[in-house]
Amino acid sequence: MIKNVLKVSAILLIFGLASGCASQDAIDRAQATADSAARDAAAAKSAAEAARAAADSAAQTASAAQSTADQALSAATEAQSCCDANRDRLERMFQKSMQK
Repeated sequence: MIKNVLKVSAILLIFGLASGCASQDAIDRAQATADSAARDAAAAKSAAEAARAAADSAAQTASAAQSTADQALSAATEAQSCCDANRDRLERMFQKSMQK
């Protein structure tokens, strides 16, 4: 009877150790997967921050370009007004000279 108890205890001890090792291996694999996921998440966050910085820079550049375009439109409108005024003045002068 004692020999049977010892045999069963030895078998249970071996199974217990084997399952403990398997569990530790599974835990190590899960930890490695979690670490890899954390590294991937950190890399994605870094890439997202870089993309946001690039988008902010692009927005500032676009705003500066829009400002320059607005100034150019204003100058062109002013030049056209001046040109129209000169044409009208010359037309009146021509009409006056033709009446004489």
